Amino acid sequence: MTPERVRHGASIGQPATRRDGEAKVTGAARYTADFRPDGMLHAVMAVSTIAKGRITHLDVAAARAHPGVEAVMIPENAPKLAKSPDEKDNPFAFRLNLLQNDEVRYANQPIAVVIATTLEAATEGAALLSPRYAPETPHVGLDSGKPFVPGTIGAGSATSEGIGDVAAGMDAAEARITATYDTAAQYHNALEPHSTVAKWDGDRLTLYTPTQALWVAKGRLAGLFGIPPENIHIVSHYLGGGFGSKGFLSSPQILGIMAAKLVGRPVKLVTRREQMFGPVGHRAETRQTMTLGARRDGSLTAYHHHTLTQTSSYDDFFEPSGIISRHLYASPAIATTHEGVRGDIGTPIFMRAPGEASGSVAVESALDELAHELGIDPLDLRLKNYAEVEPITGKPFSSKALRECYAQGAERFGWSRRPLAPRQMRDGDGLLVGWGVGTATYPAGMFQGEARATIRDDGTALIETAAHDMGQGAWTVLAQIAADGTGLPMERIDLRIGESNLPNGGLAGGSTGTATSGMAVYNAAKAAVAQLADLATNDPDSPLYGAGNAGFTAADGRLARQDDPSRSESFSEILARAGRSSVEAKGQGAGDPAAQKTYAMHAHGAVYAEVKVDPDLGQIRVTRLVGAFAAGRVVNPRLVRSQYYGGMIWGVSLALHEHAVMDRRSGRIMNASLADYHVPVNADIPSAEAILVEEHDPHVNALGIKGVGELGIVGTAGAIANAVWHATGIRVRQIPITLDKLLD
Repeated sequence: MTPERVRHGASIGQPATRRDGEAKVTGAARYTADFRPDGMLHAVMAVSTIAKGRITHLDVAAARAHPGVEAVMIPENAPKLAKSPDEKDNPFAFRLNLLQNDEVRYANQPIAVVIATTLEAATEGAALLSPRYAPETPHVGLDSGKPFVPGTIGAGSATSEGIGDVAAGMDAAEARITATYDTAAQYHNALEPHSTVAKWDGDRLTLYTPTQALWVAKGRLAGLFGIPPENIHIVSHYLGGGFGSKGFLSSPQILGIMAAKLVGRPVKLVTRREQMFGPVGHRAETRQTMTLGARRDGSLTAYHHHTLTQTSSYDDFFEPSGIISRHLYASPAIATTHEGVRGDIGTPIFMRAPGEASGSVAVESALDELAHELGIDPLDLRLKNYAEVEPITGKPFSSKALRECYAQGAERFGWSRRPLAPRQMRDGDGLLVGWGVGTATYPAGMFQGEARATIRDDGTALIETAAHDMGQGAWTVLAQIAADGTGLPMERIDLRIGESNLPNGGLAGGSTGTATSGMAVYNAAKAAVAQLADLATNDPDSPLYGAGNAGFTAADGRLARQDDPSRSESFSEILARAGRSSVEAKGQGAGDPAAQKTYAMHAHGAVYAEVKVDPDLGQIRVTRLVGAFAAGRVVNPRLVRSQYYGGMIWGVSLALHEHAVMDRRSGRIMNASLADYHVPVNADIPSAEAILVEEHDPHVNALGIKGVGELGIVGTAGAIANAVWHATGIRVRQIPITLDKLLD
């Protein structure tokens, strides 16, 4: 039979409002901490105040004597695990701290859990533990240990990669720069903290917890507790932000499950804000050295990007800052290298655009420094070194509309009016004005996902997949994709996501969620429609009888012959005559290995920033941001713009605000609260604009979808750093840029 024709634009591409919007604004949307099973107890973690050493005493008796305290979980009575928490059983597993011994690996490490009838009693009980330690001198910071070359970086990428002879390229250069850029550690602080509501029924676990990877979490828990994965039901309908920190289960989440097992009752554990600094991951600090050589016309002759970063003393994750230099600018000689040092800190993990966000700061700043050395406009220098193929691999891009991004963003921003020299523009209040540009790129990847589609005799469809909505709009965009796949109006789509007993929807990470689960949903929907078509085209009483070779289309809940659209009937009529209440089909979403081998797949963008700087006080304000982005087919422009805004705002945070201040003597973070750990507020973002540049990608997947969640942050911080230089003439190479760095 000729397959259904792929239809575009009925629901996909429409700026539909969030299906979950009303539930969120009315409070009907239930996040993890909103669940309260009968008999539930409250758990509170006690955390270490030292960064290295051993616990010598906990006053368990005092805590246990507090009214309302039911139990105190410590290494001596913590439920035994079937697998060591230091054993990693999947690429997204990290070593956990689950009260297995008295060792302290970092400050803020969980060292006990107090379980009580009220949150207040549990909090007071934890305070009564009064821990004593045998402390050791901690080592923190990039200068605290001997650098070494790790086996891999990021999610298993090569530590070093390049092409050509960099030394020869530098010898041939007519202009050269070498500069080192530092980026500070940033800690995950999603609006919703990591939390758990756990209930055991024998060896069956019902778990409410925010996760970006339901099936990965289910497998991890099955291994730790020695139970079949099918005995675990995880509910995660809504996440109050994830950004990589909820791509794996953290120690606090699993401690809540252990606490419930210890007391034999449901237990809720919600991480306090200050406890987010350590146990749930962060973006590690980096020191990046850029060495660039170029001819006088601006064409690069050599390019070396070296990254030094820190990981924990007991695990391995290395911020892959140099990866961006493997994909972005053309040069005959490129080298990207990484080194790591170990420290007594919580393990760094994935954080929105891991590697690209931090790496782009160095790349975009260095390119601007080279432009100044050559006397070339920074945008012209980027265009001069535009990569027509992926620089290191030589693969053609599956699609690339970066030139259009540069052009549309520059026109909207007014870049042509930018003076070449710094410190040339002021506003009416005497503030220095500067303009900067940065390039954005992010891989367009996919994981494997599955979905189930059921078309019912009432003219509706049930779509089921264990996908995740952490604010990006999955509840909406998956319904839009399902509507186009089934040929039904969007309001007739009943969507179920966010539970581990549904088909594996893949991982919502690496900007892959919509492509992975969306393709699974679309393929399942098409397969269900094909079943309807089989029923109709083989039924002599159907107007579609014999249409197998002619093919068919599905629209508005009806099937019609392609060669004669007047011959059609509704889904309900087809099912009724067949004596069926529904048809059901499964579908998968996965990248095409052949296409991935042939093409380099990336989304691209250009970010333009305006800053104003007080010449006397050094105070910096970002007054305008314009980002132009090309990321394949746009499923929902309203939600895509929202993602770009969020990314650019985080770029402002990276450039000017976020900085975990570490006491190098104690290993403790001194600003572990949102009062002291600064992030942007509305007043910091007076104007942001996102331009959606049209791009068609026939290779990335059948729908042409690329991810957008991480693209917006890449390049934004570099654009802001360049704008600060353009305003002041001062090149700050330590990020975030704070006012003290602009004052003599």
